[in-house]
Amino acid sequence: MKGKTPNKSEKEFHKRLADLGCIACYLDNRRNTEVSIHHIDGRTKPGAHMKVLPLCAGHHQDGTGIPGLVAVHPWKARFEKLYGRQMEILQLCHELLERESVA
Repeated sequence: MKGKTPNKSEKEFHKRLADLGCIACYLDNRRNTEVSIHHIDGRTKPGAHMKVLPLCAGHHQDGTGIPGLVAVHPWKARFEKLYGRQMEILQLCHELLERESVA
C-alpha cells in the first residue's frame, strides 16, 4: 500500500472507529463489528489517516461481504446517494465517538 504508516494516535483513532462497527450498517439500523478502515481521500495526503471510515467488507469493496450491499469501491456515487457524503459520515463518526466518551 502506498502512503506512510499510521502513527500511534492515528492507529488509536482507527481502533476507536472500528469499535463503532460499520457506519453504513449503522445507518441501515444494523450492527456489524467486522470492519476495515476505508481512507476517504487516499493514503498519501497530509491527514489522510484521520479521514477514514469504518466499513464492513460489503460496504467497502464490491464483491465482498453480504451480497446486495452498495460498496464505496467502485460505487462511490451510489454509496454517497444512500449514506451521504463521506466527510459528513466521518462527522457522524466523530459525534458517535464523542457520545461514547461522555457516557
